[in-house]
Amino acid sequence: MLSRRSLSLALLAAPAIAHAQAWTPTGTVRIIVPFPAGGTTDILARLYAQRLTETMGVSVVVENRGGAGGSIGADVVAKAAPDGQTLLFHNLTFSTTTAALEFANRAPHSIERDFAPISLGANVPMMLLVHRDVPANNLTEFAAWARAQPTAPFYGSTGPGSTMNLIGEVLKRDGRFPMDHVPFRGAAPLVQDMLAGRIQFGGDQLSSSLTHIRGGALRPIGTLSATRASALPDVATVREQGFPNAEMLGWNGFFAPARTPEAVLVRLQAEIAAAARHPPLAARIQELGAEPGGNSSAEFGQAVHAQIAAMRPLVQSLQMRVE
Repeated sequence: MLSRRSLSLALLAAPAIAHAQAWTPTGTVRIIVPFPAGGTTDILARLYAQRLTETMGVSVVVENRGGAGGSIGADVVAKAAPDGQTLLFHNLTFSTTTAALEFANRAPHSIERDFAPISLGANVPMMLLVHRDVPANNLTEFAAWARAQPTAPFYGSTGPGSTMNLIGEVLKRDGRFPMDHVPFRGAAPLVQDMLAGRIQFGGDQLSSSLTHIRGGALRPIGTLSATRASALPDVATVREQGFPNAEMLGWNGFFAPARTPEAVLVRLQAEIAAAARHPPLAARIQELGAEPGGNSSAEFGQAVHAQIAAMRPLVQSLQMRVE
C-alpha cells in the first residue's frame, strides 16, 4: 500500500513522465560515434543503443564516423535535422578538439552553439599506457627513459587537438622529455599499434584497455582522473606524480543538434537516465571500469562547458595547431 508521501511523490512525478513521453521517434534513431568501432566510446554507445531499442519502440543504431579527432562525426550531427533522430555520443576529447580548432580558426562547429547536451552516458578513467617492453612503472621513470633514448619515442593520439595530443604535449613540456606525435583515427587503432610496439606511449579509456592491462601487454603508468581508478588502485594519478596540468575528467555523453525541441530532449534524457539505472546495463558499465551516467541535461552541459573553458588557455599556452 502506498504511503501518503509515496502517493504525493508519484502524483508530482506523473506530469514530468507524461511530458517526457510526449515526443515519439518516427523511425530509426542513429547514434553517431565519431571514432572507429572497438574503442570505449563505441562499446558504451552500443550498450545504450541496445537498451534504448528495447524501451523506445524503434531501432536505435550506432554509426561510426571516425576522423579528425572526432570532428567529422560531430559535424554530421551538428548539421543534422534537430528532430531527435540523429544523436552524437562523444567523449572528453570533444572539449580538447573544440579548443584546438578554435585556436587555429578552423572550428567547423561549436559545442555551445551547435549542440544540445542531453545526458552523461558514463564517466570513464583515462589511463596513460606504455608498451610492456618500456621499462617504466610511472611517469618519472618514463621521462628518464625517454631522455636516454637515441631518438624520441612515439606517443599516439586520436588525432590533432585530441585529448592525448594535448596531454602528450603537456607532459613533454612539464616533464622536459622528448616524444613525437603519431595521430590515429580512434583509440582502437592506437591501441593496436601500441600492442605491436610501433608506438611506445599513449592513452586510452580504461574500459577498452583493461583486458590488455590485465594480460600484461600494456602497462598503466598514470590516470588523468582526480582520484585513482577503483579497478587499478595502485596506479597513481598524474597530480600525485607531479603533473597537475594533465589532470582531466573522462566522460562519454549524448548530444543532439542545437534547436532540438525541448520535448524531444526531455524524452531522450529520461530514456538515457532510465537506461543508466537499468541493473544489467549499469553492471556491464561498471565491469568496464566506468561509472554509469544519466544526469540532467543542465548538469551535463555545465560540466562540458567548464571543461572547454579550462582547455582553452592550456591550448593557447601550448600553441597547439591543428593542421
